[in-house]
Amino acid sequence: PAARDEFTAHLTTVHDNAELCVVRSILEGEGIPYRVRERGSGGMVKVIAGYSMYGTDIFVPKDMLTAAVEVLDAFRNGQVIANEDANEEEAD
Repeated sequence: PAARDEFTAHLTTVHDNAELCVVRSILEGEGIPYRVRERGSGGMVKVIAGYSMYGTDIFVPKDMLTAAVEVLDAFRNGQVIANEDANEEEAD
């Protein structure tokens, strides 16, 4: 496992569980490791209300920030994220 201080690049801040689940799913699907950190007392507020006005920060390793931003932006802009493995299988 990666050391905790390896995750120093701030990727994004989300404010509810649905958005957090989507971002986590995208990162996991791309094999990008991440850490989640609640702001302030946001963890308790989220448990009670289902969202946090403080937000939840998502961090990735510095060397993976560009890739993480690209896949997250592609998702948010409705672009298809190319899967190189699938493209190779189609060519066969």
